[in-house]
Amino acid sequence: MAVIVESVCKKSVAYKAGIKAGDTLLSMNGEEITDVLDYRFYQNDTNILLEFINSKGKIKKKKIKKDEYEELGLNFHTYLMDNKRSCRNKCVFCFIDQLPKGMRESLYFKDDDSRLSFLFGNYITLTNLTEHEIERIIKMHISPINISVHTTNPELRVKMMANKNAGKALEVIPKLNNAGIKMNCQLVLCPDYNDKDELKRSLNDLISLENVECVACVPVGLTKFREGLADVKPFDKETAGETIDIIDSFAEISNEKYGERRCFAADEFYLLAERQIPDAEFYGEFKQLENGVGLWALMKKEVEEALSRYDNDKPRPNKHITLVTGVAAYELICFTAQECEKKYSGLTCDVKQIINRYFGEQITVAGLVTATDIYDQLNGKDLGNELIIPSVMLRSEGDMFLDSITVTELSKKLGVKISVTDCDGYSLVEKIME
Repeated sequence: MAVIVESVCKKSVAYKAGIKAGDTLLSMNGEEITDVLDYRFYQNDTNILLEFINSKGKIKKKKIKKDEYEELGLNFHTYLMDNKRSCRNKCVFCFIDQLPKGMRESLYFKDDDSRLSFLFGNYITLTNLTEHEIERIIKMHISPINISVHTTNPELRVKMMANKNAGKALEVIPKLNNAGIKMNCQLVLCPDYNDKDELKRSLNDLISLENVECVACVPVGLTKFREGLADVKPFDKETAGETIDIIDSFAEISNEKYGERRCFAADEFYLLAERQIPDAEFYGEFKQLENGVGLWALMKKEVEEALSRYDNDKPRPNKHITLVTGVAAYELICFTAQECEKKYSGLTCDVKQIINRYFGEQITVAGLVTATDIYDQLNGKDLGNELIIPSVMLRSEGDMFLDSITVTELSKKLGVKISVTDCDGYSLVEKIME
């Protein structure tokens, strides 16, 4: 599949070679270019023979010499040079299927694209992969690959994902392992589906593969919008504790085998089980932060390190601010606020936990807090001079909540300045102390 060049960066090697917008890129050094992975891989060559069709419809070839990591300078209509691939599964735990109607259209798109795994760390189920793409991953040694496994039982995987190919797709994992491709795996756990003995089976299968570097176990997230969907119940204190114990037992096995822990429970399991979350050292290189594994420990460590740089005796003006978070992180943000107040004698730092009534009270993470809930629960309260929210509550542009209300709109409705902080301990402390 040829791709059309949308623009060419001025002074780039492609620009100097005479490539123009509207030209169609066919191949690089004889290799067909179908998408961004091909393009990025083959553009690293220092000598490149470009084959393309110019605006007059003639096939042209250009030889280019460049530094190994120098960009060619070609831009395309999308960052993938292709359309995103949507998910073909109908998982019993799919969060998107649990969204209410009337939200932004983009929120309902389910991606399951191996290229997004490479570019942005997205998790893929492998059910979309063709043999050609599997061989390309191996040839280009694209690593690590993030995989949503959920279970290594083929029949159960078909049932949970409502895809007849979901079980067979598991065969890709040992193939990638044998080719030396590193993998990070995710298990979204649902009580009475893939927990208990099925969890033991999955962890045993995965840690037997040397190139499965990490397995994150995450509790299913359930909104109040499950009408017509499969009957899935949440974890409770007892079952969350049992799950942690299973994960820890296989973590010990992986530690004996590889010299490192490779199985982790998401922070939410510890909160549900009312157990203390381990210290930062427990999580090694924090390979599964995107799955909520070690977020609490890392942020606490960052807060403590950031505060150690502040002088207790430095005079500062009086300041009254309010921090907003979800139920899950409430105690951690309270700890941060209290530690900041110890360093800043004139500081009043209130913390408000927002109960998620928009999606349902079982949803406790800050990233799913909406402006609607913030307004309903904070309107009329003394919020001080500033309301601080974490960036995870907003879309990537940093301007709008999940319920399509902007930060500016919420600020006007509450009558208070709203500031956004990055979701790390250093940024939060700096925002509070500035």
